[in-house]
Amino acid sequence: MTPHGLKRKVLISGASIAGPALVYWLHRSGYEVTVVEKSGALRGGGYPIDIRGTALEVVRRMGILPQLRDAHVGSRRLTFLDADGSEVASLAPAAVAGGAEGQDLEVRRGDLAEILYALVRDDVEFLFGDSVDTLDQSGHGVDVAFRSGRRRTFDLVVGADGMHSHTRGAVFGPEEQFHHYLGYCFAIFTMPNTLGLSREVVLWNTPGKAGALYAVGGNDELHAFLTFHQPELPAGVVRDPGAQRDLVAATFAGAGWEIPRMVGALRDADDLFFDTVGQIRMPHWSSGRVALVGDAAHAPSFLTGQGSSLALAGAYMLAGALAEHRDHTAAFAAYERGTREFVTMNQALVGHGSATLFPTTAQALEQRNTALRGLEALPTATPRPAHTALTLPAFPSP
Repeated sequence: MTPHGLKRKVLISGASIAGPALVYWLHRSGYEVTVVEKSGALRGGGYPIDIRGTALEVVRRMGILPQLRDAHVGSRRLTFLDADGSEVASLAPAAVAGGAEGQDLEVRRGDLAEILYALVRDDVEFLFGDSVDTLDQSGHGVDVAFRSGRRRTFDLVVGADGMHSHTRGAVFGPEEQFHHYLGYCFAIFTMPNTLGLSREVVLWNTPGKAGALYAVGGNDELHAFLTFHQPELPAGVVRDPGAQRDLVAATFAGAGWEIPRMVGALRDADDLFFDTVGQIRMPHWSSGRVALVGDAAHAPSFLTGQGSSLALAGAYMLAGALAEHRDHTAAFAAYERGTREFVTMNQALVGHGSATLFPTTAQALEQRNTALRGLEALPTATPRPAHTALTLPAFPSP
Protein backbone atom coordinates (compact mmCIF):
# COMPACT_ATOMS: atom_id res chain seq x y z
CA MET A 1 0.00 0.00 0.00
CA THR A 2 1.03 3.60 -0.51
CA PRO A 3 1.22 5.95 2.51
CA HIS A 4 -2.38 7.02 1.73
CA GLY A 5 -3.63 3.46 2.03
CA LEU A 6 -4.04 3.04 -1.71
CA LYS A 7 -2.60 0.13 -3.62
CA ARG A 8 0.66 0.86 -5.40
CA LYS A 9 0.12 1.06 -9.15
CA VAL A 10 2.42 -0.72 -11.57
CA LEU A 11 2.44 -0.54 -15.34
CA ILE A 12 3.89 -3.53 -17.20
CA SER A 13 4.71 -3.11 -20.86
CA GLY A 14 4.44 -6.43 -22.69
CA ALA A 15 2.01 -9.36 -22.48
CA SER A 16 4.09 -12.27 -23.74
CA ILE A 17 5.79 -14.41 -21.05
CA ALA A 18 7.63 -12.28 -18.47
CA GLY A 19 4.83 -9.70 -18.27
CA PRO A 20 1.88 -11.96 -17.33
CA ALA A 21 4.11 -14.03 -15.02
CA LEU A 22 5.06 -10.84 -13.19
CA VAL A 23 1.39 -9.79 -13.10
CA TYR A 24 0.44 -12.98 -11.27
CA TRP A 25 2.94 -12.49 -8.47
CA LEU A 26 2.45 -8.70 -8.12
CA HIS A 27 -1.32 -9.07 -7.93
CA ARG A 28 -0.90 -11.72 -5.29
CA SER A 29 1.11 -9.29 -3.16
CA GLY A 30 -1.42 -6.49 -3.42
CA TYR A 31 -0.32 -4.33 -6.33
CA GLU A 32 -2.77 -2.71 -8.73
CA VAL A 33 -1.43 -3.77 -12.12
CA THR A 34 -2.03 -2.48 -15.64
CA VAL A 35 -0.56 -4.25 -18.68
CA VAL A 36 -0.11 -2.51 -22.02
CA GLU A 37 0.50 -4.61 -25.15
CA LYS A 38 1.05 -3.12 -28.59
CA SER A 39 -0.52 -6.13 -30.36
CA GLY A 40 -4.28 -5.99 -30.73
CA ALA A 41 -4.66 -9.40 -29.12
CA LEU A 42 -2.67 -12.20 -27.59
CA ARG A 43 -0.68 -14.13 -30.18
CA GLY A 44 -1.48 -17.86 -29.97
CA GLY A 45 0.35 -20.88 -31.34
CA GLY A 46 3.85 -20.26 -32.53
CA TYR A 47 7.11 -22.10 -32.34
CA PRO A 48 7.96 -24.34 -29.36
CA ILE A 49 9.93 -23.11 -26.35
CA ASP A 50 11.37 -25.00 -23.38
CA ILE A 51 10.62 -24.68 -19.67
CA ARG A 52 13.42 -26.20 -17.62
CA GLY A 53 14.92 -26.44 -14.17
CA THR A 54 14.14 -23.48 -11.92
CA ALA A 55 11.37 -22.28 -14.24
CA LEU A 56 9.51 -25.57 -13.72
CA GLU A 57 9.36 -24.78 -10.01
CA VAL A 58 8.01 -21.29 -10.82
CA VAL A 59 5.11 -22.65 -12.89
CA ARG A 60 4.45 -25.31 -10.24
CA ARG A 61 4.10 -22.56 -7.62
CA MET A 62 1.75 -20.71 -9.98
CA GLY A 63 -0.47 -23.77 -10.18
CA ILE A 64 -0.25 -24.11 -13.97
CA LEU A 65 2.08 -27.10 -14.22
CA PRO A 66 -0.79 -29.54 -15.02
CA GLN A 67 -2.01 -27.30 -17.88
CA LEU A 68 1.48 -27.00 -19.28
CA ARG A 69 1.95 -30.75 -19.10
CA ASP A 70 -1.24 -31.09 -21.13
CA ALA A 71 0.18 -28.63 -23.68
CA HIS A 72 3.54 -30.43 -23.77
CA VAL A 73 4.68 -31.06 -27.34
CA GLY A 74 7.26 -33.70 -26.53
CA SER A 75 9.45 -33.88 -29.61
CA ARG A 76 10.60 -37.47 -29.94
CA ARG A 77 13.60 -37.10 -32.21
CA LEU A 78 16.14 -34.56 -33.36
CA THR A 79 17.65 -35.70 -36.65
CA PHE A 80 20.79 -34.08 -38.05
CA LEU A 81 21.33 -34.13 -41.81
CA ASP A 82 24.37 -33.55 -44.00
CA ALA A 83 24.53 -31.18 -46.97
CA ASP A 84 22.95 -33.74 -49.33
CA GLY A 85 20.18 -34.62 -46.87
CA SER A 86 21.69 -37.89 -45.64
CA GLU A 87 21.32 -38.66 -41.93
CA VAL A 88 24.23 -37.91 -39.58
CA ALA A 89 22.56 -38.85 -36.28
CA SER A 90 19.13 -39.12 -34.72
CA LEU A 91 18.82 -38.43 -31.00
CA ALA A 92 16.41 -37.67 -28.20
CA PRO A 93 16.38 -33.84 -27.98
CA ALA A 94 17.38 -33.90 -24.31
CA ALA A 95 20.66 -35.59 -25.24
CA VAL A 96 21.68 -32.43 -27.09
CA ALA A 97 19.96 -29.73 -25.05
CA GLY A 98 21.08 -31.03 -21.67
CA GLY A 99 17.54 -31.16 -20.36
CA ALA A 100 15.94 -33.66 -18.02
CA GLU A 101 13.91 -36.03 -20.15
CA GLY A 102 10.48 -36.63 -18.66
CA GLN A 103 10.67 -33.45 -16.56
CA ASP A 104 11.36 -30.54 -18.90
CA LEU A 105 8.43 -29.09 -20.78
CA GLU A 106 8.27 -28.11 -24.42
CA VAL A 107 5.22 -26.02 -25.32
CA ARG A 108 4.31 -23.62 -28.07
CA ARG A 109 5.18 -20.07 -27.08
CA GLY A 110 1.60 -18.93 -27.62
CA ASP A 111 0.20 -21.75 -25.50
CA LEU A 112 2.33 -20.63 -22.56
CA ALA A 113 1.28 -17.00 -23.12
CA GLU A 114 -2.41 -17.98 -23.23
CA ILE A 115 -2.18 -20.04 -20.03
CA LEU A 116 -0.44 -17.17 -18.22
CA TYR A 117 -2.98 -14.66 -19.53
CA ALA A 118 -5.95 -16.79 -18.46
CA LEU A 119 -4.49 -16.90 -14.97
CA VAL A 120 -4.59 -13.10 -14.54
CA ARG A 121 -6.96 -11.56 -17.09
CA ASP A 122 -9.86 -11.19 -14.63
CA ASP A 123 -7.72 -9.57 -11.94
CA VAL A 124 -5.86 -6.78 -13.72
CA GLU A 125 -6.32 -4.22 -16.50
CA PHE A 126 -5.04 -5.10 -19.98
CA LEU A 127 -4.68 -2.41 -22.65
CA PHE A 128 -4.28 -4.19 -26.00
CA GLY A 129 -3.46 -2.29 -29.16
CA ASP A 130 -1.59 0.44 -27.30
CA SER A 131 1.96 1.16 -26.14
CA VAL A 132 4.03 3.56 -24.11
CA ASP A 133 5.04 6.71 -25.94
CA THR A 134 6.96 8.63 -23.26
CA LEU A 135 7.94 8.12 -19.62
CA ASP A 136 8.62 10.99 -17.24
CA GLN A 137 9.92 10.09 -13.79
CA SER A 138 9.42 12.35 -10.80
CA GLY A 139 9.52 12.06 -7.05
CA HIS A 140 5.92 10.88 -6.84
CA GLY A 141 5.83 8.38 -9.70
CA VAL A 142 6.13 7.87 -13.44
CA ASP A 143 3.97 9.95 -15.75
CA VAL A 144 3.19 7.85 -18.81
CA ALA A 145 1.88 9.07 -22.15
CA PHE A 146 0.49 6.28 -24.32
CA ARG A 147 0.38 6.19 -28.12
CA SER A 148 -3.42 6.24 -27.91
CA GLY A 149 -3.37 9.60 -26.14
CA ARG A 150 -4.05 8.19 -22.66
CA ARG A 151 -2.08 9.76 -19.82
CA ARG A 152 -1.65 7.98 -16.48
CA THR A 153 0.66 8.08 -13.48
CA PHE A 154 2.09 4.91 -11.92
CA ASP A 155 4.27 4.24 -8.91
CA LEU A 156 6.46 1.86 -10.94
CA VAL A 157 6.90 0.80 -14.57
CA VAL A 158 8.34 -2.52 -15.72
CA GLY A 159 9.51 -3.19 -19.26
CA ALA A 160 8.69 -6.77 -20.25
CA ASP A 161 8.64 -5.84 -23.92
CA GLY A 162 11.28 -8.12 -25.36
CA MET A 163 14.74 -7.93 -26.81
CA HIS A 164 14.01 -4.73 -28.74
CA SER A 165 12.36 -3.13 -25.71
CA HIS A 166 10.92 0.34 -26.23
CA THR A 167 10.91 0.82 -22.44
CA ARG A 168 14.64 0.14 -22.30
CA GLY A 169 15.28 2.57 -25.13
CA ALA A 170 13.21 5.32 -23.50
CA VAL A 171 14.90 5.03 -20.09
CA PHE A 172 18.35 3.52 -20.59
CA GLY A 173 19.26 4.68 -24.09
CA PRO A 174 19.79 3.14 -27.55
CA GLU A 175 19.79 -0.63 -27.95
CA GLU A 176 23.27 -0.56 -29.53
CA GLN A 177 24.75 0.01 -26.06
CA PHE A 178 23.44 -3.29 -24.78
CA HIS A 179 22.98 -5.54 -27.83
CA HIS A 180 25.84 -7.97 -28.43
CA TYR A 181 25.60 -9.40 -31.92
CA LEU A 182 26.56 -13.10 -32.03
CA GLY A 183 27.26 -13.40 -35.76
CA TYR A 184 24.07 -15.05 -37.03
CA CYS A 185 20.76 -14.07 -38.64
CA PHE A 186 17.64 -16.19 -38.64
CA ALA A 187 14.22 -16.39 -40.26
CA ILE A 188 11.20 -18.22 -38.80
CA PHE A 189 8.00 -18.92 -40.72
CA THR A 190 5.43 -21.66 -41.30
CA MET A 191 5.04 -23.88 -44.34
CA PRO A 192 3.04 -26.97 -45.36
CA ASN A 193 4.07 -30.30 -43.84
CA THR A 194 4.68 -32.16 -47.08
CA LEU A 195 7.21 -34.55 -45.49
CA GLY A 196 4.85 -36.24 -43.04
CA LEU A 197 6.88 -35.17 -40.01
CA SER A 198 5.35 -35.52 -36.54
CA ARG A 199 6.69 -34.41 -33.14
CA GLU A 200 10.24 -34.15 -34.40
CA VAL A 201 12.92 -31.73 -35.56
CA VAL A 202 15.05 -32.21 -38.67
CA LEU A 203 18.18 -30.05 -38.89
CA TRP A 204 20.24 -29.66 -42.07
CA ASN A 205 23.72 -28.15 -41.93
CA THR A 206 26.50 -26.95 -44.14
CA PRO A 207 29.29 -24.76 -42.72
CA GLY A 208 27.74 -21.51 -41.52
CA LYS A 209 24.23 -22.36 -42.72
CA ALA A 210 21.37 -24.37 -41.27
CA GLY A 211 17.77 -25.19 -42.08
CA ALA A 212 15.38 -26.80 -39.64
CA LEU A 213 11.85 -28.14 -39.90
CA TYR A 214 9.95 -28.45 -36.65
CA ALA A 215 6.78 -30.56 -36.48
CA VAL A 216 4.88 -29.70 -33.31
CA GLY A 217 2.29 -32.44 -33.63
CA GLY A 218 0.31 -34.31 -36.22
CA ASN A 219 -0.89 -31.16 -37.96
CA ASP A 220 -0.28 -30.12 -41.54
CA GLU A 221 1.99 -27.19 -40.70
CA LEU A 222 5.72 -27.00 -40.04
CA HIS A 223 7.73 -24.31 -38.29
CA ALA A 224 10.67 -23.59 -40.56
CA PHE A 225 13.95 -22.02 -39.49
CA LEU A 226 16.73 -20.76 -41.75
CA THR A 227 19.84 -19.56 -39.93
CA PHE A 228 23.18 -18.39 -41.28
CA HIS A 229 26.50 -17.00 -40.14
CA GLN A 230 26.88 -13.32 -40.96
CA PRO A 231 30.09 -11.93 -39.41
CA GLU A 232 29.04 -8.30 -39.80
CA LEU A 233 25.67 -7.05 -38.60
CA PRO A 234 23.64 -6.53 -41.82
CA ALA A 235 22.71 -2.87 -42.14
CA GLY A 236 19.17 -1.88 -43.07
CA VAL A 237 17.78 -5.41 -43.25
CA VAL A 238 16.12 -5.85 -39.84
CA ARG A 239 13.19 -3.53 -40.67
CA ASP A 240 12.85 -4.34 -44.39
CA PRO A 241 10.98 -7.63 -45.08
CA GLY A 242 11.83 -7.51 -48.79
CA ALA A 243 15.53 -7.16 -48.07
CA GLN A 244 15.27 -9.98 -45.54
CA ARG A 245 13.78 -12.34 -48.10
CA ASP A 246 16.42 -11.37 -50.67
CA LEU A 247 19.28 -11.87 -48.20
CA VAL A 248 18.06 -15.33 -47.16
CA ALA A 249 17.46 -16.41 -50.77
CA ALA A 250 20.92 -15.24 -51.85
CA THR A 251 22.57 -16.92 -48.85
CA PHE A 252 20.94 -20.30 -49.49
CA ALA A 253 21.13 -20.27 -53.31
CA GLY A 254 22.23 -23.67 -54.61
CA ALA A 255 21.68 -25.49 -51.30
CA GLY A 256 20.40 -29.06 -51.28
CA TRP A 257 17.80 -31.10 -49.39
CA GLU A 258 14.49 -29.19 -48.84
CA ILE A 259 16.16 -25.79 -48.70
CA PRO A 260 14.88 -24.54 -52.11
CA ARG A 261 11.32 -25.41 -51.05
CA MET A 262 11.87 -23.62 -47.72
CA VAL A 263 13.17 -20.49 -49.45
CA GLY A 264 10.15 -20.54 -51.74
CA ALA A 265 7.82 -20.85 -48.74
CA LEU A 266 9.62 -17.97 -47.04
CA ARG A 267 8.94 -15.80 -50.10
CA ASP A 268 5.19 -16.39 -49.67
CA ALA A 269 5.01 -16.50 -45.86
CA ASP A 270 2.72 -13.98 -44.18
CA ASP A 271 4.17 -14.77 -40.74
CA LEU A 272 7.89 -14.26 -41.45
CA PHE A 273 9.93 -13.26 -38.40
CA PHE A 274 13.50 -12.22 -39.15
CA ASP A 275 16.12 -11.02 -36.67
CA THR A 276 19.76 -11.10 -35.77
CA VAL A 277 21.02 -13.44 -33.05
CA GLY A 278 22.22 -11.46 -30.08
CA GLN A 279 22.18 -11.02 -26.35
CA ILE A 280 21.18 -8.07 -24.20
CA ARG A 281 23.78 -7.38 -21.52
CA MET A 282 23.24 -4.49 -19.13
CA PRO A 283 25.14 -3.30 -16.05
CA HIS A 284 21.82 -2.55 -14.30
CA TRP A 285 18.22 -3.59 -14.92
CA SER A 286 16.60 -0.61 -13.23
CA SER A 287 16.75 3.17 -13.21
CA GLY A 288 14.71 5.10 -10.69
CA ARG A 289 11.16 3.75 -10.74
CA VAL A 290 11.59 1.74 -13.96
CA ALA A 291 12.86 -1.86 -14.14
CA LEU A 292 13.28 -4.44 -16.88
CA VAL A 293 12.50 -8.16 -16.84
CA GLY A 294 12.93 -11.07 -19.27
CA ASP A 295 14.46 -10.47 -22.69
CA ALA A 296 14.25 -6.69 -22.22
CA ALA A 297 16.81 -7.01 -19.42
CA HIS A 298 18.91 -9.98 -20.45
CA ALA A 299 17.87 -11.76 -23.66
CA PRO A 300 20.13 -14.84 -23.82
CA SER A 301 19.35 -15.65 -27.53
CA PHE A 302 17.69 -18.82 -28.76
CA LEU A 303 21.12 -20.49 -28.90
CA THR A 304 20.83 -21.06 -25.15
CA GLY A 305 17.26 -22.42 -25.21
CA GLN A 306 16.67 -20.53 -21.95
CA GLY A 307 14.83 -17.34 -22.87
CA SER A 308 11.41 -18.34 -21.57
CA SER A 309 12.82 -20.04 -18.48
CA LEU A 310 14.81 -16.91 -17.60
CA ALA A 311 11.70 -14.78 -18.13
CA LEU A 312 9.65 -16.91 -15.72
CA ALA A 313 12.39 -17.05 -13.08
CA GLY A 314 13.20 -13.34 -13.39
CA ALA A 315 9.54 -12.34 -13.02
CA TYR A 316 9.30 -14.40 -9.82
CA MET A 317 12.46 -12.86 -8.38
CA LEU A 318 11.43 -9.29 -9.24
CA ALA A 319 7.94 -9.69 -7.78
CA GLY A 320 9.34 -11.36 -4.67
CA ALA A 321 11.77 -8.49 -4.12
CA LEU A 322 8.98 -5.93 -4.53
CA ALA A 323 6.82 -7.85 -2.06
CA GLU A 324 9.62 -7.99 0.50
CA HIS A 325 10.99 -4.46 0.23
CA ARG A 326 8.74 -1.43 0.63
CA ASP A 327 11.30 0.80 -1.06
CA HIS A 328 11.53 0.16 -4.80
CA THR A 329 15.24 1.06 -4.89
CA ALA A 330 16.00 -1.66 -2.34
CA ALA A 331 13.67 -4.08 -4.15
CA PHE A 332 15.32 -3.56 -7.54
CA ALA A 333 18.77 -4.00 -5.97
CA ALA A 334 17.68 -7.26 -4.32
CA TYR A 335 16.21 -8.48 -7.63
CA GLU A 336 19.53 -7.96 -9.37
CA ARG A 337 21.60 -9.48 -6.57
CA GLY A 338 19.44 -12.59 -6.53
CA THR A 339 19.16 -13.11 -10.28
CA ARG A 340 22.25 -11.85 -12.08
CA GLU A 341 24.51 -14.87 -11.54
CA PHE A 342 21.79 -17.17 -12.86
CA VAL A 343 21.41 -14.98 -15.95
CA THR A 344 25.17 -14.89 -16.54
CA MET A 345 25.43 -18.68 -16.34
CA ASN A 346 22.64 -19.09 -18.86
CA GLN A 347 23.98 -16.51 -21.27
CA ALA A 348 27.27 -18.42 -21.22
CA LEU A 349 25.47 -21.43 -22.76
CA VAL A 350 25.45 -19.57 -26.08
CA GLY A 351 28.83 -20.98 -27.16
CA HIS A 352 27.64 -24.55 -26.69
CA GLY A 353 24.47 -23.83 -28.64
CA SER A 354 26.22 -22.30 -31.63
CA ALA A 355 28.82 -25.08 -31.73
CA THR A 356 26.13 -27.78 -31.65
CA LEU A 357 23.57 -26.27 -33.97
CA PHE A 358 25.48 -24.00 -36.34
CA PRO A 359 29.18 -24.84 -36.87
CA THR A 360 30.73 -22.24 -39.17
CA THR A 361 33.63 -24.21 -40.68
CA ALA A 362 33.90 -27.61 -42.38
CA GLN A 363 36.27 -28.80 -39.64
CA ALA A 364 33.96 -27.69 -36.84
CA LEU A 365 30.99 -29.32 -38.59
CA GLU A 366 32.82 -32.63 -38.93
CA GLN A 367 33.87 -32.50 -35.27
CA ARG A 368 30.25 -31.83 -34.31
CA ASN A 369 29.00 -34.70 -36.44
CA THR A 370 31.55 -37.10 -34.95
CA ALA A 371 30.44 -36.09 -31.45
CA LEU A 372 26.77 -36.59 -32.39
CA ARG A 373 27.43 -40.08 -33.71
CA GLY A 374 29.05 -40.87 -30.37
CA LEU A 375 26.05 -39.53 -28.49
CA GLU A 376 23.72 -41.97 -30.25
CA ALA A 377 25.21 -44.77 -28.18
CA LEU A 378 25.09 -42.90 -24.86
CA PRO A 379 22.27 -42.36 -22.36
CA THR A 380 20.52 -38.99 -22.18
CA ALA A 381 22.69 -36.18 -20.88
CA THR A 382 22.21 -34.89 -17.34
CA PRO A 383 20.61 -31.46 -16.94
CA ARG A 384 22.98 -28.52 -17.26
CA PRO A 385 23.78 -26.82 -13.93
CA ALA A 386 22.75 -23.47 -15.44
CA HIS A 387 19.15 -24.69 -15.69
CA THR A 388 18.85 -25.26 -11.96
CA ALA A 389 21.43 -22.88 -10.44
CA LEU A 390 18.83 -20.50 -9.01
CA THR A 391 17.21 -21.61 -5.75
CA LEU A 392 13.88 -19.84 -5.42
CA PRO A 393 13.15 -18.24 -2.06
CA ALA A 394 9.69 -18.64 -0.58
CA PHE A 395 7.40 -15.93 -1.90
CA PRO A 396 6.70 -13.33 0.79
CA SER A 397 3.24 -13.46 2.33
CA PRO A 398 0.93 -10.55 1.38
